[in-house]
Amino acid sequence: MTATNRWAGLGAAALVVAGVGVLFRSPGAVLAAAVAAGYLAVRAAAVRPRPSLAVERVVADEAPDPGDEVRVTVAVRNEGPTLFDLRLVDGVPDGLAVVDGPARHAAALRSGDAATFAYTVRAARGDHEWTGLEVVARGPLGARERATTVAAGGRLRCVPTFDGATDLPLRGLTTPFAGRVPTDVGGAGLEFYAVREYRRGDPRGRVDWNRAARTGELATLELREERAATVVLVVDARPAAYVAPSPTAESAVERSVDAAGRLADVLLSKGDRVGAAALSPRTTWLAPDTGRAHRARLRETLVTDPGFAPTPPDPDRRFVSRLWRRRFRRRLPDDAQVLLFSPCVDRIPITFAERLDALGHAVTVVSPDPTPHRPGGRLAGLERGLRLAELRAAGVRVAEWTPAEPLAVAGDRAARRWSR
Repeated sequence: MTATNRWAGLGAAALVVAGVGVLFRSPGAVLAAAVAAGYLAVRAAAVRPRPSLAVERVVADEAPDPGDEVRVTVAVRNEGPTLFDLRLVDGVPDGLAVVDGPARHAAALRSGDAATFAYTVRAARGDHEWTGLEVVARGPLGARERATTVAAGGRLRCVPTFDGATDLPLRGLTTPFAGRVPTDVGGAGLEFYAVREYRRGDPRGRVDWNRAARTGELATLELREERAATVVLVVDARPAAYVAPSPTAESAVERSVDAAGRLADVLLSKGDRVGAAALSPRTTWLAPDTGRAHRARLRETLVTDPGFAPTPPDPDRRFVSRLWRRRFRRRLPDDAQVLLFSPCVDRIPITFAERLDALGHAVTVVSPDPTPHRPGGRLAGLERGLRLAELRAAGVRVAEWTPAEPLAVAGDRAARRWSR
């Protein structure tokens, strides 16, 4: 129970008015002071409000698609004494934006009466759970109030489709497993690689019969092997990366997670081994693997893991990017290449990509553009462009992705540039 300070100073004012009335023999002043004193006595004797409420919350669609608008209805029934001034504030989960109607209500409820209010949220990726309803109850004079939280359930789970309609050409780092990335190793493949002397036991289908007919010598065709790649998808999810070109646009982290999910679907369907990590104070690491079970784990990680949350983490002074990079390198397989998704708003992802490239890991940076179209945004865009130019100069592949285009278009444009 706390005082609202609504009538702070009333006692002192009553004493002053009473003194003035006595001094100047003014009955009106003495009467006003008596009224104030009577109010103070009533306030002191007033019963403190103790709310006893039953709350029911109904989420119209508990499994919407990203961007869908979902109606939330809250019903409150008073199971205790009369509440003269009741303020209700619903605890909307972080990551869900209220787009229609405030998530709050004010009412006066007799015993057994109920009040209902509703609002609309826009669905965002992840698991979102309501925890409780914040309640503030004031007495009949409004001098004291009691604040509490009433438990009430409610959950919304939003899972993107991550359809595999986007692809990026991979670099040359491969595993010993058969796959789709061309190598500089001769063997059983599709593309011509070299000719060598015939060895006993070589398949007849790979004997160069034209050369045998022309020279009488047997030779065997070597074809360029295609092997699977090991790819780790790294999403820059530091607080600095939660930027967007406008207040209503998706953040760079949200776009990066969506792009990572789409590319992972394509890579896994082609036999590559795929893992995921978050460059964030919320440590997240999923080792590269393949198969249906791993596909499900990877999708669940991108959707629900705190490292990829749609809202920024609290700044953590213990998070040191140098220490994170050291731990990441210890986990990273020797044959892995890295797809880094980052808006590149500072130098941390630039340094990270350059050092990985220097250690022999092929790095491709997919950079969603978060710069707004205003004078300050142009300056930020220029600085970002210089950072991306530095990456290209260091031999790191960069795919720039503007908000107005699909990822597939940005990938095709970047692939044409890489092939020159």
